[in-house]
Amino acid sequence: MDLARTEVSEVSGRGSRAGSAARLGLMAVPVAFFAVFFAYPVAAIVVRGLGDGGGRRFGALWDVLAQSGIRHVLWFTTWQALASTALTLLVALPAAYVFARLEFPGRQVLRAVVTVPFVLPTVVVGTAFLALVGRGGLLDDLWGVRLDTTVWAILLAHVFFNYAVVVRTVGGLWSQLDPRQEEAARMLGASRLTAWRTVTLPALGPAVAAAALMVFLFTFTSFGVVQILGGPTFSTLEVEIYRQTSEIFDLSTAAVLTLVQFAAVGAILGVHAWTVRRRESALRLVDASTTARRPRGAGQWALLAGVLATIAVLLVLPLAVLAQRSFDAPGFAYYRALTRDDGNVFLVPPIEAIGNSLEYAVVATAIAVLVGGLAAAALTRRDAGRLVRGFDALLMLPLGVSAVTVGFGFLIALDEPPLDLRGTWILVPLAQALVGVPFVVRTMLPVLRAVDHRLREAAAVLGASPWRVWREVDLPMVRRALLVAAGFAFAVSLGEFGATVFIARPDNPTLPVAVARLLGRAGELNYGQAMALSTILMVVCAVALLVLERLRTDRAGDF
Repeated sequence: MDLARTEVSEVSGRGSRAGSAARLGLMAVPVAFFAVFFAYPVAAIVVRGLGDGGGRRFGALWDVLAQSGIRHVLWFTTWQALASTALTLLVALPAAYVFARLEFPGRQVLRAVVTVPFVLPTVVVGTAFLALVGRGGLLDDLWGVRLDTTVWAILLAHVFFNYAVVVRTVGGLWSQLDPRQEEAARMLGASRLTAWRTVTLPALGPAVAAAALMVFLFTFTSFGVVQILGGPTFSTLEVEIYRQTSEIFDLSTAAVLTLVQFAAVGAILGVHAWTVRRRESALRLVDASTTARRPRGAGQWALLAGVLATIAVLLVLPLAVLAQRSFDAPGFAYYRALTRDDGNVFLVPPIEAIGNSLEYAVVATAIAVLVGGLAAAALTRRDAGRLVRGFDALLMLPLGVSAVTVGFGFLIALDEPPLDLRGTWILVPLAQALVGVPFVVRTMLPVLRAVDHRLREAAAVLGASPWRVWREVDLPMVRRALLVAAGFAFAVSLGEFGATVFIARPDNPTLPVAVARLLGRAGELNYGQAMALSTILMVVCAVALLVLERLRTDRAGDF
């Protein structure tokens, strides 16, 4: 018996050492990728800005922050993010309940429809609301009302964009809460409201907080929506960084603003990581397929009708108006104009942006799946140390750090051997992959963590190498989640704009860049072509999402 225990101990020790080596191997590629293509370009542009007459500014940060225009940008960035978050929660929480607890025809299709706005590029979102509330838009035609260049247009566009974040994050958890706990409180004499407030709401608290923090993060760093709908009146930090970098060429101010945004995003992600840990560790969940029921009573039917009406007006109508505006000219004139080269806005016909975007997105997806998959596998290991777990939070930084800074940093940092990439096409998919990696990690982690670690240990004890353990144990269970992650990475890569606008070559524009260039020029033809390209991009993203929705499983997580 003692001999057997000794042999098992030796095997376990060898397995532990092999596991540590495997973890380091898994982390090597993600760490190198983020160091070279994220940390280095961001640091390069910040150092260049602070060194270009900016040392004094860095020593006296208030020199920048004391400017009235900059203070206005900081104030507007913060309060519009708070207002957008509160409004999104107010509008989307009823939908989270409906999708979690009510069973009705078309529920899965509607779930996909709700998610379409989230994966759409912000340029398309801004364009859709421009077609609805802008000059010559639906409201202007019907009632002579224009809301573009007003804060309401920005807030509504942010709700449109982030609606799915709340529905998926809160609704996903709500559907797995055991309804019998609330029913027990009702049997003990509590009213429906009291039972919900004392039983369900505390359980949902971490998920609501996590959703609110994610919405705040996305709206705090908003660029495309504010750039299109805000006009010269409203500017977020991200828009101001773009303006200081590309229009005023004041890299010192841009560097200071980048550091401010970086600090704010770091704090937001720290709070987000804490709430996610609470949500994962404090709850007992049930099978989500057992908690949804057909609506009962007038109240639930009225709630379902109200949510469906909200989705129709807030989510479907802007996209429908966008598509309708693209067909305003007779004979598909706007679409036919995309095949012509006017020699001014583009060096090639705008229609070529479709092929460029698809090619870039495919390469970016492959990179994101490789890097994100390795990072998720490393983060899943039980022997992962504190440093490895801290890398989990760092993986989210590309979603919050200025994409404008990353794109301009690519031009500054990657222009000398051995990393002279500025004249190559690979820069675009590399920038897009940075945005896709966090989605791959967030999609795969829940599934990898659900794999019983004893299966891996048993395979290792039987002599399987770490690679064979992954291939034989993990891969069959996460194959579908891997496809879902690839779908998300493809959609977000297709719509990346903030970094791509700097590094896309004039003869190889992407769809979001082409839309922005067309909107930047006066004339009905340019506006119509922008609507046509946005419609094409919307359809491509929607198709990718519908394929993703068919592949997803409840165990694959919501994001």
